[in-house]
Amino acid sequence: MLHTETRGSGPPLVLVHGFTQSAGAWGAAGDLLASRHTVIALDAPGHGRSAAVRADLPRGADLMVAAVGGPAAWLGYSMGGRYALHVALRHPDAVTRLVLVSTTAGIDDPAARDARRRSDEALAQKVETEGVEPFVRWWLRQPLFATLSPEASALDSRLGASAAGLAASLRMAGTGTQESLWARLASLAVPVLVVAGALDTRYVAHGERLVASIGGNAALAVIAGAGHACHLERPHAFAEAVLPFLAAPRPPAA
Repeated sequence: MLHTETRGSGPPLVLVHGFTQSAGAWGAAGDLLASRHTVIALDAPGHGRSAAVRADLPRGADLMVAAVGGPAAWLGYSMGGRYALHVALRHPDAVTRLVLVSTTAGIDDPAARDARRRSDEALAQKVETEGVEPFVRWWLRQPLFATLSPEASALDSRLGASAAGLAASLRMAGTGTQESLWARLASLAVPVLVVAGALDTRYVAHGERLVASIGGNAALAVIAGAGHACHLERPHAFAEAVLPFLAAPRPPAA
């Protein structure tokens, strides 16, 4: 069973964190969301108190739905967004709304996907060799997090991970192992909000493609002055984009 942490009050909202993070890594954005919602933050397989759980993205999605136990809005960041996308496609009755933050639906090209799988394997070997703290500190120095301040990085919440858990996550749930989901996105019937930081141009492009692939029930919110971890970098601007979407009346079914 996956570890969960629940707080706040209001309609249920599930939070799924990114790689190396845990349920406690949502910072001020989590506080703002919990002011309007019963927030259920998960530790993903291989992370936090779920470090001993081994699961790929489909199986991890099944475990997450079982841990939550009922319909809810789902919000996932980066790796967590890929998990949340699998939840919505595999368990549509469990998802009332979907927020995808800095997320992709996978890699289309088999050769590029294979190259990414090899890159994920190299990262898995790096964390196994170096240990969690050196790896996580190195990870946060990558260009993807150039605009994320040390204070907002929630470093302490990342250091409770295990090297074996993070390595397993890379091998089983990394982007290189993920089936491309682009062709299935049009089947999503729930309202979807895609969020990206304006400074993270690669994921803004992914976001535009996600919205175009999903169709008229999807919208894109771009957070000015933020990068990949836009919810940690500009939590108030992030909440101002997400909370109205979660509160809006659901449009009638087509």
